[in-house]
Amino acid sequence: MKYLIVIPARLKSTRLPNKPLIKIQGKEILLRTYERCLLAVNDPKKIVVATDHQSIVSFCQEKNINVIMTSDQCLTGTDRVCEVAKKISADTYINVQGDEPIIDPEDLKKVIATVEKDPKKVYNGYAEIKTEHNYFSPNIPKVIFHPTTKELMYMSRAAIPANKSFTFEKAWKQVCIYAFPKDSLVAFSATNKTPLEAIEDIEVLRFLELGYKVQMISLSGNGIAVDVPEDIKKVEAYLNEN
Repeated sequence: MKYLIVIPARLKSTRLPNKPLIKIQGKEILLRTYERCLLAVNDPKKIVVATDHQSIVSFCQEKNINVIMTSDQCLTGTDRVCEVAKKISADTYINVQGDEPIIDPEDLKKVIATVEKDPKKVYNGYAEIKTEHNYFSPNIPKVIFHPTTKELMYMSRAAIPANKSFTFEKAWKQVCIYAFPKDSLVAFSATNKTPLEAIEDIEVLRFLELGYKVQMISLSGNGIAVDVPEDIKKVEAYLNEN
């Protein structure tokens, strides 16, 4: 199977501008993400950064990272992966968000191994939520999946599943590693934001709304996505401890 890891990276984050090039302990978030991916595949030819900004292109060229310029009209990271799929041929495109500086390489290896067994499905990672803070955080999408098949039933920024007293019992979060066969990306790019996707601002919901099954993969969830300034402190604390 021929797969390509695509790392979408944009500068115009509303919550944290210039995010990919922000340094954490002297190293850019994007570079940390790339190096963690490289630990999983050990082949730079299988990794490409997709961006809409020349400064990121220049940065990647300086660091000898494969990079491709995509449109500045892309609304989501998946839209960038769709553009890459039109330019670079592969059986499966694995999307790793560019704001995952401590992504677990073992998680990525597990996704690749799962995809190799059945490359025709859409995949996404999940992990158990361990704190009440993360359960109620709108920055962490919560996942509901079938208990047997592990197929995604719904995903929300709301605190789900919820009980009558709205207290934290047990829940699962999305881990932002995706895998897409090319046909699903073609369908995604041919459609505008779907209703639930637009409300939740969770792009994987578009696949559900288009009728695709999304297979969830249990992962460690040890990574920390950098969405807001306080997440940088979390990553620094992790690096100090490890």
